[in-house]
Amino acid sequence: MEFWQQLLQKLRAKQHVYLLTVIQNLGSSPGRKGFKMLVAQDGFIFGSVGGGIMEFSLVEEIKKLLQQEEQPIFFRKQLHQGNGKDKSGMICSGEQTVVFHPLDSTHISLIEAIIINLKSNQLKTLSFSPTKIELIEKGISEKYQAVITSALDWSFKELIGFKETLYIIGGGHVGLAISKLFRQLNFHVVVLDNRDHLNTLEANDFAHKKQVIDYEDAEKYIKQGNDSYVAIMTNKYTDDKLVLSKIIRNQHKFIGVLGSKAKLKTMWEVLQKEGFSLEELNQIHAPIGLSIKSQTPEEIAVSVAAEIIRVKNELL
Repeated sequence: MEFWQQLLQKLRAKQHVYLLTVIQNLGSSPGRKGFKMLVAQDGFIFGSVGGGIMEFSLVEEIKKLLQQEEQPIFFRKQLHQGNGKDKSGMICSGEQTVVFHPLDSTHISLIEAIIINLKSNQLKTLSFSPTKIELIEKGISEKYQAVITSALDWSFKELIGFKETLYIIGGGHVGLAISKLFRQLNFHVVVLDNRDHLNTLEANDFAHKKQVIDYEDAEKYIKQGNDSYVAIMTNKYTDDKLVLSKIIRNQHKFIGVLGSKAKLKTMWEVLQKEGFSLEELNQIHAPIGLSIKSQTPEEIAVSVAAEIIRVKNELL
């Protein structure tokens, strides 16, 4: 969202801006589909389409275009091996296609609509063409769709909004660190806790939503689905077990529980006595996170993020 806010700020200041978008990449290109960068008339740059000498040369070209009276939309396929026409001088042996859209104050309403959509967590489609950019209601089935026939005949569609939601059950120090990291990873972050006036929950400015609940009703606040991820890390063993028992038979892409192996061994034994099968329990990621000997909340957040990203991407 920060990218669009930076863009909006420049447009409100009546700056002419070029929006660069990678719409296709092949091989080991430095930029990936969906990468974006803005270059403003005053020299301000934000974002990236891959970096390095390739990006530098594009920026210099755009700065010249921004000084012209007319600023056209244009299309560039860049090869990333060797030198010469349409080659970047890099050695990563790939290619990427970047499109350039000039924007000005007439596009403010579009950028405002994109920001509102991101804040409301609704999935919509951002559509790019050789003539315009528009936000359309109908979502697409994939994150990106590109059809390229020629420099004058192409389309690129991007699903915007938060497709994945991470529910953090427990708003303590670890929950705060995980919220910060997953906000950067473009997850919709929801933190639930049963404690009023919890300092770490009140200080959590990274979560999109925070709520104090009764853990007996936890499942009412955690949406089911293949884009739903749950990280249980309350401040009590009994609350961890309670929340897990409420959602274990629901449909979620990922459920993980923070805790020591000894604590979790005891929890598993109790839950089996309460009627949950070992097969059900073996589907839970516990202890949550990849084993990297994490100690601080920030290190634990990295291990949790690594495991969830692996699960999220395993079928891609």
